[in-house]
Amino acid sequence: MGRVTDDLLLRARRLVTPAGERSGAVRVSDGRIVAVEDIDVPSGRVAEVRIDDDCVLLPGLVDSHVHVNEPGRTEWEGFASATAAAAAGGITTLVDMPLNSIPATVDLPSLRAKQQAAAGRVQVDVAFWGGAVPANCAGAELRELHQAGVVGFKCFLLDSGVPEFPPLDRAGLRSAMAAIAGFDGLLIAHAEDPAVIARSAQPAGPSYQAFVASRPDSAETDAIGWLLDAVRDTGCRAHLVHLSSAAALPQLAAARAEGLPITVETCPHYLSLAAEQVPDGATQFKCCPPIRSSGNRELLWQALADGLIDCVVSDHSPCTAELKRLDTGDFGTAWGGIASVQLSLPVTWTEAVRRGHSLAELAGWMAAAPARLAGLTGKGAIAAGYDADFAVFAPDETFTVDPARLLHRNPVTPYAGVRLRGVVRQTWLAGRPIDGVPRGALLRRGERRPGAR
Repeated sequence: MGRVTDDLLLRARRLVTPAGERSGAVRVSDGRIVAVEDIDVPSGRVAEVRIDDDCVLLPGLVDSHVHVNEPGRTEWEGFASATAAAAAGGITTLVDMPLNSIPATVDLPSLRAKQQAAAGRVQVDVAFWGGAVPANCAGAELRELHQAGVVGFKCFLLDSGVPEFPPLDRAGLRSAMAAIAGFDGLLIAHAEDPAVIARSAQPAGPSYQAFVASRPDSAETDAIGWLLDAVRDTGCRAHLVHLSSAAALPQLAAARAEGLPITVETCPHYLSLAAEQVPDGATQFKCCPPIRSSGNRELLWQALADGLIDCVVSDHSPCTAELKRLDTGDFGTAWGGIASVQLSLPVTWTEAVRRGHSLAELAGWMAAAPARLAGLTGKGAIAAGYDADFAVFAPDETFTVDPARLLHRNPVTPYAGVRLRGVVRQTWLAGRPIDGVPRGALLRRGERRPGAR
C-alpha cells in the first residue's frame, strides 16, 4: 500500500472519525495525525498512500482486557505472541491484566518485572493494569503503582483461579476502593459472588448446561450489588469487566441514573455465542462468567446499543491446550477462558451487521471507549492530535477461522470453522504498517506515546 516515510497522506474512500464515516485524507507527521482533510486535497511534498476502495480505515482498536501471562506462565501466552495476534486483528493498543503472570502486578517490583519482560518484544503499544489484593488493599502499594502509570486496579470478588492473586472480601473491597478514590484512580472488578457459587451444584463432566447452572445469574447480580454499594460508600470510580448476565442490566441502569461512576464492558463471545449451541464436552467454550442463552445475548446487544454497556473487549484469557481438558471434556476441571484477541473485531462485526449496527458504532465500542476507560491519551480515534494508529478493514470480505492461522501461542478457539465477516488487511502503528518488527511502546496512564522514531 505504498512506501513509508515520517510524513505522509492516507486517502480513503471510507474512514471512520468521531463524527462518523466519511471519505477523507489523513495527514500524518512524526507518527501522529495532523489533520483529517477532504479526500482530494493535494498531498504536497509528502508520500501518499491510497487505501483500497473495498476497505475502511478504522482507528486502531484498543483492547483493555488482555491476559498476556508473561513472565511466569509464558507457555500460556507471551508479549511477542499476544501482540502479534493483536496486530493481526487490527488492535494497536492492549492493556495487560495483572494476574496469571508470576509475579502478579500488585506492587512496584512486579510492575517493573512485567515491563522488563515486555520491553523490545511488543508489536503494538502496551499499557498495564495493577492488581488489588488483600495484601495491598490498605493503599500504599496501590498509590505507588498509580504513580508509576498503571491505568487502574483489577480485583476479583471470588477465587481468581491462581493462588498468587487472591480475592477481596467486602471489607477488603471497601478498603481498596477508599484508597483508590483518594488519588482518583479506577477499580475494575470481576464480580461473581462466591457464596452463591458455593451454594450451587459444582460442575463436573461434559455437560455445558450443568456448568452454566453452577454459575447462575444471581452470582453476578449479587456481586454487582455489593460493588455498587462500595462505589456509593467510597465515591471510587469503578468498571465492571466482562458482563455476562443481562439480569444485571436493571441495577446498572439504576446506578447510572443515580449518578454513580460505573462503566461496563462485555466481550465478543457473549455477543456471538449462546449456551444452546455449545456442545457437551466442548471446553473451548468455557469462560467465567459463562456464555448464557441466546435471549440473554440479545439483551446485551440492546444494552450496548442503548449505551448502558460502554465497550467491547476480548478478555483474551489463553492457556495451554492441556489445561482446557479437551481430551476429557470436563467443564469442572478445564481452565476458564477464551483466547480471541486476533478475532474480536470480525466476531463482533459479524454479529453487529446482523443487527444493523455501523462501523462508527463499532469503533466507539472497540477503540474510543476502551481508550477513554484506560486513560490512554491519543488513542482510539482518527482525529487531529491522535496517534496515527489504523486498521485497514475489508468489512464485506469473509473468511473461515482456521486455528492454524491464529498467532497467539496456543490456538485453541471456540470459533474454529466459523465463517466470519470482516478481514483486517493491514494494521498501522504510529504512522507505519506493522510488519512483524517489535516497535510497540510501553505506555503510562495519561501520557502520550513516545515519539514515533
